[in-house]
Amino acid sequence: MQGSLRPQKTAVLVAQRIVADIQRRGNTVGDHLPPERVMLEDYGIGRGTLRESLRFLELQGIIVLKPGPGGGPIVQQPDGSGLATALTLLLQFENAPFRTITEARSALEPMMARLAAERIDDEQLVELKDSVDQMRENLDDEEVFLEMNQRFHDLIAHHSGNAIFGHLIDALLGILDGSSIGVDYPRHRRKRVAEAHAAIYDALAAHDPDEAGRTMLEHITEYANYVERKFPAVLDAPVSWTL
Repeated sequence: MQGSLRPQKTAVLVAQRIVADIQRRGNTVGDHLPPERVMLEDYGIGRGTLRESLRFLELQGIIVLKPGPGGGPIVQQPDGSGLATALTLLLQFENAPFRTITEARSALEPMMARLAAERIDDEQLVELKDSVDQMRENLDDEEVFLEMNQRFHDLIAHHSGNAIFGHLIDALLGILDGSSIGVDYPRHRRKRVAEAHAAIYDALAAHDPDEAGRTMLEHITEYANYVERKFPAVLDAPVSWTL
């Protein structure tokens, strides 16, 4: 049965075994995988299949292949970029508009805020407060505004205590990057976003799930209404990997 599998499938199966061994050994970011000759023997495969497996893992962000002495496959921490790419391609082939993303955020982020209100700790609140303060102090700097805006939502998703939410919001925000899809944020709009973030933070700091969910829903709805009013063509445009 194993021999009848196509080379690509074999490479994926080997990649799964490599990931399982990374976890079994307790490898962490920066650790080198075993030498090529050892992996060839351990997995009973040819050099071509092993290299295809390693390239697949590199594309998933699980390892980085460094050339030269001291190089080779090195473990790294995967992020949401692979998920964002996969999700973008799925939506593109469905001809789904960007409105799909805002609708998903409206449904998901209030739930994340409710969970975060129950689970966030003091250290995480300090980190969240810092993003609110930096946004308020840099309203004239759109680059800082966009960075802190994404950081705020990322932190709430990750501090919800649900790993799926963290990675999913990373992916959704990566697709719905306002600066790249043509949404402009004038200063008065940035100020309103900063105020909304402060209200959400206050609810989280009070560990009030109902208020956290309400203020988050209000914030996301206000954003969606703003884009609908000012940039309707953006929401109707199909998601595309080329953007």
